[in-house]
Amino acid sequence: MSKVSKQRQDVEEGMKKYIPEAFVPFVVDLFFESPLVFKVVRGRKSKLGDFRAGLNGERHRITVNSDLNPWSFLITTLHEFAHLHTYESHGRSVQPHGKEWQNAFRKLVLPVVNSGHLPKDIENALLNAMVRVKASSCSDHELYRVLKKYDQHNPGKVLLEQLPEQSFFILGDKSFQKGNLRRKRYVCEELTTRRQYLVHALAEVTPLK
Repeated sequence: MSKVSKQRQDVEEGMKKYIPEAFVPFVVDLFFESPLVFKVVRGRKSKLGDFRAGLNGERHRITVNSDLNPWSFLITTLHEFAHLHTYESHGRSVQPHGKEWQNAFRKLVLPVVNSGHLPKDIENALLNAMVRVKASSCSDHELYRVLKKYDQHNPGKVLLEQLPEQSFFILGDKSFQKGNLRRKRYVCEELTTRRQYLVHALAEVTPLK
C-alpha cells in the first residue's frame, strides 16, 4: 500500500466517528483536493465550523465542532468546504456568503441529496435549503430544526420554543425569563442583571420549576 493510500485509509477510519459512513469517501475526496488542515475541535457556542484561508504558503484550515450529530457534522463540513472552494476561485473579492459561496454550497450538497442515503426529512430540508441558501445550517431555521432531531437527547432539557412565554429557564450558567418572539429569537431577561438577550428559539434550555 502506498503512503497516500495508507494516509487516506487512516483519514477514512477517523471520519467514521463523525459522519455517516456512506458519505465518508465523498468527504475524504474533498480533503485530498487541496492543501488543507482539517481539525475537529471542542464545541463552540458562537459557530459550528470555521474556514481560514492559508496565507504565505500556509495550508487552508477548516475546523468543525466535535459535539455535532453526524448529519450536522456532514452539512457543516460541506458548508466550510464551500468557503474553501469560493476562496480558491475568487479570493477575498466576494462576500463570504454571497452568490459565489451559495453556488459552491449547492454543488457540494447536490450529490449528497441525490445519494439516496439521507433520512427523508433531512433530504427534503436540504432541497428546500438549496432554494433559499442561508449563511449556515443554523440560520436556516427549518433545516436546523430537522438536524436538531438527530441530537442525542439531553435529560431535563427542552427547546426554548417549547416553553410558554414568561417561563423561567437556565442557559449556560445564567437564569432567564422568556419574553416575546422577535423573528427567530426570543427576547429573554437575565434574572440577576435584568439585561435582555436574544436567544435562538431552538436553543436547548433547562426549565426552572
